[in-house]
Formats: sequence, structure tokens, C-alpha cells
Amino acid sequence: MEQGYEDGLRPVPGRGADDGDTRSLALLMHAAFFLLLGASLTRFLLRHPGEARTPWIIGLSVALAVLYVLGPVLGSRPTPRSLVWLGVLVAVWMTVVVLAPSFAWCAVPLFYTGLRILPPRAAYALVALLTLFVVAAQLRLAHGFDPNLVLAPPAVAAVATAVFVHMQRQAVRQSRLIDDLLRTRRELAATERREGTLAERQRLSMEIHDTLAQGLS
Repeated sequence: MEQGYEDGLRPVPGRGADDGDTRSLALLMHAAFFLLLGASLTRFLLRHPGEARTPWIIGLSVALAVLYVLGPVLGSRPTPRSLVWLGVLVAVWMTVVVLAPSFAWCAVPLFYTGLRILPPRAAYALVALLTLFVVAAQLRLAHGFDPNLVLAPPAVAAVATAVFVHMQRQAVRQSRLIDDLLRTRRELAATERREGTLAERQRLSMEIHDTLAQGLS
């Protein structure tokens, strides 16, 4: 069975990757991204009307939305195009966060995107980098030091990563089970064909024997 990575976190293309739970999680993350992006932009426009950076924030938000829409078109395999797309997407998000820290929580769907496309180690490194950006952004928004702002983002990142890894492993197990069932069916069909061939040969042999016996008698 073909697998994308050694630790078995990637399901077989075309089967495990398309199971219902994975599709549901993908739709949830897509909806969450646009909801968080819209809420962050609305918050910024309400709290900082008419600032010089406002056109930049609006333009980068639109660019971020357009880039995100292109993701499903490129697929979930780590191809050069998808890796470039992910790098540009993360770079645009970081730029927006530097200008407006309230956009930091858009990182949660980006966790999922990185985990879905990148090999495990690279994905975990990306999640850690995004989490650091979220922590820094939340501290910028706070009036003073708040330990919750330091602890909450890593906790959210850990939970999101654990859920994704668990679902991917479940998808791999399901894919392997389907492969085993299909292989068993093929083996049974081959056995039945062999038994049918042997039975037919035995029948023909008996008919020839009977014909010869009648001729000799």
C-alpha cells in the first residue's frame, strides 16, 4: 500500500483522504478560517477607522482570502506548487498579524493546512512558528502581561494537532482495512476460479473415461 510518509500519518490518496470525517473537518476548518478572517477585519475596521494602515489591512485580507481559496485546487499532496502556495499564504498572514495582531487567531485553520500538506516534522515546526506569532500578537494587544495569553495558544495548537493526527491515523487504519478486505476478496475469487477449473477438468476426464469404457465394451 502506498503511503506518503514513514509514520503512516497520510492516508492512501483517493481513499483515506476522502473519508467522511476528513471531509467534515476540512469543511469546518475552511468555514472557521473565513469566519475568523471576517471577524478580525470587522474588529479592526470598527476599532481603527480611517487609519493609514487600513487600506493595507483590507488588501491583505482580500489577498489572504483569495490565496486560501486556491488551496483545495492545488490538493493536499506536498507538490512544489502547494508548498509555494503554503509559504505565500503564511507570509501574507504574518504580515497582516504584524500590522493588526487581532488577525492572529486565523492561525488555527492554518495549523490544519500545514498538517495536511507538509511532512510531520515540517508541519509540527510550522505549527510551533505560527503559535509563537499568535502569542506575540496577543501580548501586543494586552495592556499587561497575562499568563493565559502565553499558555492558551500552545494549548489550542496542541489540541488541534492531536485531533488532526488522530483522525489521520484513523483514516490510515480504515484504508488498510479496506485494502485487506479487497485483497481477501480477490484471493477468494481466484480460489473459486481454480476450484471451478479443477472441477471442470475432473468432469471432462470422467466423461472421456466413460466414453472410452463404453467404446471398449
